[in-house]
Amino acid sequence: MLEARKNKGLSQEDVAKYLSTKGPAIGRYERGEMKPSIEVAGKLATLLDVSLDFLVGQTDVNVDSEILKRVIEIQSLPEEDKSTAFKLLDAFLRDFKTRQAYAS
Repeated sequence: MLEARKNKGLSQEDVAKYLSTKGPAIGRYERGEMKPSIEVAGKLATLLDVSLDFLVGQTDVNVDSEILKRVIEIQSLPEEDKSTAFKLLDAFLRDFKTRQAYAS
């Protein structure tokens, strides 16, 4: 949470005001001394533009909200279109990895 807060340029007091609490509570969240309720965690994730998984340490990958929106849109596609979208993504990723390998 600390890293995400700093990346957003927010102080503990800024976050506390958003959550209608006090700055020391934010410090306790960041140090792992206290866990926010699920409601507060949801608000924090929204404010910091991170996923709940990232916020609670379940993953070190912070999925950009725009990428997440697109993944959700892909998920709602018919199976054939979804398969095509994944094939295109796989091709782009493969090409990117190949370029990286040859660049080093």
